[in-house]
Amino acid sequence: MAYRKYDTCFFERYAMAALRTLLGHKFDDLVNEDRPDLQSSDGSRLGIEVTRAMDGGKAAAQQMLKDLAGISSTHGSGDSLVAEILETGYGFGLTDGRYVGGLELEYWKLALPMKEVIASKVGKVSSGFYGEFNEFGLFVFSKDFLDEWQVLKTVNYTIDLQKGNELRYARLFLHCAERLYACNLEEGIAQEYRITYSDISPEQRREFYLKSLDYEVK
Repeated sequence: MAYRKYDTCFFERYAMAALRTLLGHKFDDLVNEDRPDLQSSDGSRLGIEVTRAMDGGKAAAQQMLKDLAGISSTHGSGDSLVAEILETGYGFGLTDGRYVGGLELEYWKLALPMKEVIASKVGKVSSGFYGEFNEFGLFVFSKDFLDEWQVLKTVNYTIDLQKGNELRYARLFLHCAERLYACNLEEGIAQEYRITYSDISPEQRREFYLKSLDYEVK
């Protein structure tokens, strides 16, 4: 069994693994398609777009990958976790900073800060770019850790952007390496019920990371 090289679906598969493990059976039937990135298998119940909020570039990409893999700055290259990931053939960015190819580097350069990326995705969903689903969700990987106050500000910003839109996100998922925030964007929800979160252990991050490498049998 051999792992494929990194590709731009890595984050979509990682998000799918996190949702299934941390938030339950509602996400068991997700498939990795396009427009939006994750969809319920019936093609109509749920559509989730996956993106990243960060400064673009190589250094930020390396750090985000380490965070997603559960590798702290205190781990050396001989650590068992690093060794396990390197054995998959997907070690780029974890130790020597190499990239697999130009496609991936261009993908990282397109990353935007949180407010900009949310505004872009809200515009796309409202325009019908992602089609029509009974419910839309937006899953955002954040390179920086967000506390609950920052998450609430992000939620309120998204709600304000969507006012008057017929097509809108009902759920916002903010992934901050060791924590996943699940946010309800629907109207009439009391503030104390808008945001819940699940902590993610280094072991779970390793599990999600390895599941996201999309292996093939050779």
